[in-house]
Amino acid sequence: MSQVGSVYGGALYSLCKDENISDSVLNELDVLQNTFAQTDDFLRLLSAPNIAVQERCSILDDCFRDKVHLYVLNFLKILTQKGFIKQFSCCVDAYRNLYNDDHNILPVTAVTAVSLTREQSDRLAEKLSAITGKTAQLHNRVDPDCLGGVILDYDGKRIDGSVAGRLASIEKLLKNTVL
Repeated sequence: MSQVGSVYGGALYSLCKDENISDSVLNELDVLQNTFAQTDDFLRLLSAPNIAVQERCSILDDCFRDKVHLYVLNFLKILTQKGFIKQFSCCVDAYRNLYNDDHNILPVTAVTAVSLTREQSDRLAEKLSAITGKTAQLHNRVDPDCLGGVILDYDGKRIDGSVAGRLASIEKLLKNTVL
């Protein structure tokens, strides 16, 4: 995460937390982050040096006034004015990290060969919540190379319970065995 993301995302979170609107603002930021990720042309337009800053802010007004919270709109304008709009995603990530810390949420990515069923996902989230003491927010990513089992990524840790991982550890063990 960039320093810009930490500073600006943290400042927005602090403001929204004080105003008790951190939930709704996070939802709006997530929607914008997903939208901008699909078409980065908009962020490129907002950072174009050949367009005046006031005109870029006017574009933001035209697109988002009365559609997002005023804090989100002003946040986009500040990032545009400071030349940091391309760091928007880092700012959202910083905001989300602070939100998760305050709400005791642990984002977890479960990599599996096939999609988890709702029941499997719920059971895994419950087990992780019991182990970590936090509310596990599970995201399932499908990777056919996993072969079977599950790989869990959370809190900077990786737990590899996949068939591919076990085969790799057996292979490593056999390579290190002297006959």
